[in-house]
Amino acid sequence: MAEKQMKSLAKDTAIYGVSSILGKFLNWLLVPLYTHVLASSADYGIVTNLYSWTALLLVILTYGMETGFFRFANKEENNPDVVYSTSLITVGITSLIFAIWCVLFSPQISSWLDYATHPEYIWMLGLSVAMDAFASIPFAYLRYLKRPMRFAAYKMLFICLNIPFNLFFLIACPWLMKHAPQTIEWFYNPNYGVGYVFVSNILATAIQTVFLAPYIFAVKFKVDKVLLRKILAYSLPLLVLGIAGIMNQTLDKILFPFLLPGTKGASELGIYGATSKIALVMLMFTQAFRYAYEPFVFAQKKDENSLAAYSDAMKYFVIFSWLIFLGMVLYIDVFKFVIGRSYWSGLGVVPIVLVSFIFQGIFFNLSVWYKLVDKTIYGAWFSLIGTIIIVVGNVILVPRYSYMGSAWAALGCYFVVMLISYVIGQKYFPINYQLKTIGKYSLLALVLFVLGWKIDFHHLIINLLYRTVLLAVYIWYMTRHDFPLNQIPYLNKFFRK
Repeated sequence: MAEKQMKSLAKDTAIYGVSSILGKFLNWLLVPLYTHVLASSADYGIVTNLYSWTALLLVILTYGMETGFFRFANKEENNPDVVYSTSLITVGITSLIFAIWCVLFSPQISSWLDYATHPEYIWMLGLSVAMDAFASIPFAYLRYLKRPMRFAAYKMLFICLNIPFNLFFLIACPWLMKHAPQTIEWFYNPNYGVGYVFVSNILATAIQTVFLAPYIFAVKFKVDKVLLRKILAYSLPLLVLGIAGIMNQTLDKILFPFLLPGTKGASELGIYGATSKIALVMLMFTQAFRYAYEPFVFAQKKDENSLAAYSDAMKYFVIFSWLIFLGMVLYIDVFKFVIGRSYWSGLGVVPIVLVSFIFQGIFFNLSVWYKLVDKTIYGAWFSLIGTIIIVVGNVILVPRYSYMGSAWAALGCYFVVMLISYVIGQKYFPINYQLKTIGKYSLLALVLFVLGWKIDFHHLIINLLYRTVLLAVYIWYMTRHDFPLNQIPYLNKFFRK
């Protein structure tokens, strides 16, 4: 049974992963566009800063309702359609209020963020965040219905719209202004530059929301007030957890302009934002795993083999996380071409950011205990501790070490909360995690990383060959101990013994 559960989890993770990884990879391809087309790294710093705000606001506006929906939709005494309708209407109302607030107060907000000449940046992103927050509930409903293909299609729709819009405004329109200005001068401003990044985003978000309409109106609208109070009591502590969860990706970039102000700070933030994008592969995997794992956790709660399944899931998550880590750091000489040469000075943050994403993923795996025993308040406390660490770390380190200080503060945050969550979780909901196996893989990966990062033959091809051998060592260890080739579909025909 446990093997069947793992195969089901792996299948859903793969589907969510393909859409997540492919979507983020395609969005990732916008990074070289931005780093080459935008006027300076300071312009990309604007994109980095404002998108960090939107990521944080999205967590606030969903306030744990996705997880709350899964929790209560899987309780036998509840009607899943009523749970969905109650969650959808509640998030819809708060999202609408936020959108109106952003439109009305965009001049004041833009002035506070030092973008006083462009208040439209604020209301465009405010509307986009509001629509994204509202859409999170229909997307959660698709996951509950176990329709990963439909989920993936709607997620990809945004990407397939956002990228062409960016290419149109940043590449096609400047070309047309030179060769056929009469075709676009009625709407295109050649001096608007980075603003078209936000125009593209709101257009793509609006169209995606329209396409979700069949699932928005899939059930009869009804709010169960008693149920809503229960959902909020369960979900609101997760808001603090969610805020801390996004801190690893956003808080440092939000604080950065205040801690290192001026043009230099904006330029450094642009470099940090661009180089951090290289580490997004790890975040893609973590997010794909999360999409599949959260419904899996609540669905398996009543199964007598659930504890073993949770333990296996943690082991496999760690194994593949370190594989991705090695694949990224050992081939950094290839991945660095994703960004412009002027940004390469920040490549040293990539391993640090990757490890912090691994800790973040482990912390998410560990969160199973307080979600299942309805003690989400612990998640809030863990998150508060993490937030304090990352804020204090940035305040102390950024003025002296710039973005390297931000990266180390994020890593310290997730390392501490990961350890605390494990220790307390073993008291309330003990799971026999395979720590010895996890430790061996972690040690092997770190040793291979040091050998690959520190030994440089000063020749690209030789370096890549040497590092490929190091990666092969890790893969060999995997196949010898946890992934025997004679049990892997398609490969087993060649490795029967």
